Amino acid sequence: MRTIDEIIIHCSATPPNMYVDAKLVDDWHKQRGWSGIGYHFFIKRDGQIELGRPLEKQGAHTKNHNKNSIGLCYAGGVDKDMSPEDNRTSAQIASLLSLLRLLKNIFPKATIHGHRDFSTKSCPSFDATNEYCTL
Repeated sequence: MRTIDEIIIHCSATPPNMYVDAKLVDDWHKQRGWSGIGYHFFIKRDGQIELGRPLEKQGAHTKNHNKNSIGLCYAGGVDKDMSPEDNRTSAQIASLLSLLRLLKNIFPKATIHGHRDFSTKSCPSFDATNEYCTL
């Protein structure tokens, strides 16, 4: 198993009325020339957690941080005008918290971050580091 130091949260940068699932993100990432979905987990609007890239495989989600991290992504993150917006559903918030607790149980030394902590993007459209710092 890989050494995991970071858990990095992303959004799909899609408006809340757009249906997005791991299969669609997989298709998008393949169109970019990648081997498949870059995230390890994807959380749909209804809170369903879908598997993405296997945990034992390096992700493709955060430049210079993929080797020792796990990437999580939720559907949404922008409004109808494509401006950043924390539009997570209550089901997504609950699923994300449950998934983070599980991953912290497995990888207790891993720190939790938002993609924006490592890039100029606003992704995941909320302060993930602050919101989950007590886990």
